Amino acid sequence: MRISNVLIACLVSCCTVLAAQAAANNQKDNSIPDPFAGMKNQAAAPQAAGGQAQAPVPMVLPDPPMLEDQAWALIDYFSGHVICEHNSQAKIWPASLTKMMTSYVIGMEVKAGRLNLDSDIVIPEDAWSKNYSDSSKMFIEVGKEIKVRDLVKGIIIQSGNDACVAMALHLAGTEQGFVGVMNSYAQKLGLKNTHFSNVHGLYDEQNYSTAYDMALMGRALIRDLPEEYVLYSQKEFTFNGIKQYNRNRLLWDNSVHVDGIKTGHLSQVGYNLVASATEDNMRLIASVIGAKSDKQRAADCKALLTYGFRYFELYSPFSADKVLLSREVRMGSESKVDLGLAAPLQLMIPRTSQNRIKIGYRLKSPYFVAPIEQGEELGFLEVKLDERVLASAPLVAKNAVAEGNFFSKTWDRIMLFFSSPDDTEAEGSTPEAQSAESAEQKAPK
Repeated sequence: MRISNVLIACLVSCCTVLAAQAAANNQKDNSIPDPFAGMKNQAAAPQAAGGQAQAPVPMVLPDPPMLEDQAWALIDYFSGHVICEHNSQAKIWPASLTKMMTSYVIGMEVKAGRLNLDSDIVIPEDAWSKNYSDSSKMFIEVGKEIKVRDLVKGIIIQSGNDACVAMALHLAGTEQGFVGVMNSYAQKLGLKNTHFSNVHGLYDEQNYSTAYDMALMGRALIRDLPEEYVLYSQKEFTFNGIKQYNRNRLLWDNSVHVDGIKTGHLSQVGYNLVASATEDNMRLIASVIGAKSDKQRAADCKALLTYGFRYFELYSPFSADKVLLSREVRMGSESKVDLGLAAPLQLMIPRTSQNRIKIGYRLKSPYFVAPIEQGEELGFLEVKLDERVLASAPLVAKNAVAEGNFFSKTWDRIMLFFSSPDDTEAEGSTPEAQSAESAEQKAPK
């Protein structure tokens, strides 16, 4: 019994000593710097007080790619905002980029119901493929009947000069008549520095454009003719037993989601490419003019698109159905009119820069006089980043206001008589949308 008691006492003593040593070992020696402290703090940051993630560290925006091409532009599809550019307004020769407008005119005729894709066209001698022996063609033959949809594919996928002429003659009777329509559309689309002199893009001093205008042309195709635009992603087309591949190399590049648009080449210019790609909820359009090779124009367009997707994000502060502010109405059946946007406001901004955005407005008057039509422009909204204007959008009446009755109009005439003559314009930041000025903007992404 005594031996047992002694053993138990020894065991208890040993356990006490071991526990004390373990406790001593677990104590931190603050004299030794923790080299992992920064990593631990960073990992714990998202779980800061209140379970909220800390504000993101502002991203340093690097310079855009510097390319050796004659000109280039990178634009946001939704707003048309230029993200980066070089000589984008300089006069250039678009070569087969011209065919974007040719196909646009044809697509608009189909959309209007004036042209049927299943209609047959008899090929005239002026559109004979032998007339274009040293350039891209579809290999159509004189006197043959070819469906419109095949000719459209020949223009878009095979870049067929012969197909362009065939469609121009069918729709306008003459190539120059069709070219006149092309130039009319160019004006409507805001291609201010563009003029077409032919339908295929073969060299002509008067067939000119800019890198920026060609990017806008691509934007119009995507926006106005989505069904036709699908053809721009088609990699090959076989006609008359001859398979030809789309010359846009980026369609085969799985690292970027390119779904168009058009290539061009002239010995006097070099290699051109307008390419568009999507990522998440973004779409960008890159235009490269005068690259040294087919491979280089693809690489340069990819570099621009990659830069845009990596360092910019889509910013959508307001939808079209949101009432941003209300203003007083005189001489009306109602005392106020609500103002908002006619279309959602969407633009590209550098990533993590939302807290530097400021949104203000300018109205035509501090109050408005009835009648007011729904959709009538009463001012505009302006988006700034670090005092630089990124975009502006018209503010329109969200509700119509009719003229008031005799008594209300009489009272308002008295009020108008005593109004200050200087009260002709109002500006500020939207009071009902505090996010417009604080720019923490909780904007949907």
